[in-house]
Amino acid sequence: MNMYNKEHHNPQFERKNWVNLNGEWDFGYKKANIGFKFSENESRALKIYAENNYAYKINVPFCIESILSAIGCTDFVNLVWYRKKVVIHKNDCRVFLHIGAADYLTTVLVNSKPAGRHKGGYTSFSFDITDYAVDGENEIFILCEDNVKSPFVMRGKQSERRESHDCDYTRTTGIWQSVWIEYTPQNYVENFKIYPDSENACVAISAVLKGRDDFSCEVFYDGRLVGSAEKKNCISNVFAEISLAETHFWKVGNGRLYELKIKFGKDEVFSYFGLRNVALDGYKFLINGKSVFQRLVLDQGFYKDGIYTAKDDEELRRDIELSMSLGFNGARLHQKVFEPRFLYWCDKLGYIVWGEYASWGFDHSNPKSVDIFLSEWGEAVERDFNHPSIIGWCPLNETWNYRGRKQYDALLSSVYDYTKALDPTRPCIDTSGNFHVKTDIYDVHDYNYDVNFFKRNFDRLVTENVLYEHVLKDNPGRQKYSGQPVFVSEYGGIKWETDKEHKAWGYGVDVRTEEEFIRRYCGLTDALMQNEKMFGFCYTQLYDIEQEQNGLFNYKREKKFSDRVYDEIRKTNSKIAVIEKSPD
Repeated sequence: MNMYNKEHHNPQFERKNWVNLNGEWDFGYKKANIGFKFSENESRALKIYAENNYAYKINVPFCIESILSAIGCTDFVNLVWYRKKVVIHKNDCRVFLHIGAADYLTTVLVNSKPAGRHKGGYTSFSFDITDYAVDGENEIFILCEDNVKSPFVMRGKQSERRESHDCDYTRTTGIWQSVWIEYTPQNYVENFKIYPDSENACVAISAVLKGRDDFSCEVFYDGRLVGSAEKKNCISNVFAEISLAETHFWKVGNGRLYELKIKFGKDEVFSYFGLRNVALDGYKFLINGKSVFQRLVLDQGFYKDGIYTAKDDEELRRDIELSMSLGFNGARLHQKVFEPRFLYWCDKLGYIVWGEYASWGFDHSNPKSVDIFLSEWGEAVERDFNHPSIIGWCPLNETWNYRGRKQYDALLSSVYDYTKALDPTRPCIDTSGNFHVKTDIYDVHDYNYDVNFFKRNFDRLVTENVLYEHVLKDNPGRQKYSGQPVFVSEYGGIKWETDKEHKAWGYGVDVRTEEEFIRRYCGLTDALMQNEKMFGFCYTQLYDIEQEQNGLFNYKREKKFSDRVYDEIRKTNSKIAVIEKSPD
């Protein structure tokens, strides 16, 4: 029924023996009730399952709020449930049920038996259902509970009001990424991390194993075997280092990917990697030892018909290609954990991105928040560790006061330390914009649209080693610049209204002509590219989303301006930044 029936959800961890469960499911839901509380165990799922109430059909993996789901209910919804009859053939295999993402608390029953629960709306999870499944027809039941008003639920840009407003948009409830069955041998690879080493033309694999057997890795480039390793009689975990006979660097704009085949006994897993290292050198951001200016655009991962879920694989790829067509070389993936297939296209096309979590709506002032955030964020880092396109982590965004209470600084410090423990290979920004506590990079958000004022303030970084940012002035003592590498991770956001269905919202509301738009975009961007201590920018944003109409394209990804505007954007973005120039 949709393209998600064709492509494997996670090309970096793919087995041949899998069955896609996307498409039509039996479905029911309940709208919000005052005082809703999440279930503490499986009792709510068992009760709803016993009621056998399925008034609708839904098209998975699209959320109930979307047009593509075939329902399109945009009211507050606390409970959604799904049922599907699935034929399973065990053949002495383990059977896993995978869910790409479901918002927020998910409970799975298989043949009326509780098979697993997962908390968190943005990361992938799976359950071993071997002991609950039978050969032949099985009944899978999935209950999702959600409440965007809870202070301990991370909603990202999902509106906490009934309607969308400002820079918050239509909610997503329930399943919003692919669902599939996977078969494995009794001994199987549970997980692995890939450590490319571009300096020494090699790669290391660290794998977690279930059972005991022989382990091997083969690396291919363009179909040619370029390296391999074998380990005998392995149990629990294994580490293998492979020298590469051919060196092909993963580059911005050219994702030269190596194919990887991992074998553990009868289990075969197919993956890929890019030969790429990142590092900070003074104010420079290095990719494979070369200073690369990050020409980023803000991408929030919303779609007019699918909300959080693209219509098909081509729609995922198209957003990257639209961005690259304007001279951007990457994106800040904002307030959402993007699906693995989007990251696959980033990897393949050489498109650099920052991984972020959907932290808005979460009470970052409460010490109780530490365990909840670390658990959910850790899943995101672990899942996406192997993507070469991800060049840094940014777990939180704009941690302003929460209902009058200051952020709990120990949360930010703990999140930074935890992220670096999970992944020492990439830089980490504790919270984008404010209020920094412990960070490798000091990023700022600045929507000032007076080009001369904007330039003068950031020029002070060069002339006085002083970083202007209005948060420092308006909130004394909250954060302090200490000489870290710098980039402006939000700026611009120039409002240009095209959708008369919504009351438009955006920044820079005084722009009335294309000439004024060009002058402002190019002036602000040039000010950053010509700053010798600035390693990048991120313009807000790639496309409009509902009422927020400050995109370079509209919500349908159609052009908003004449070709001349896009030519000027492309020309400005394509200039060589000062920090990229080699010293004389």
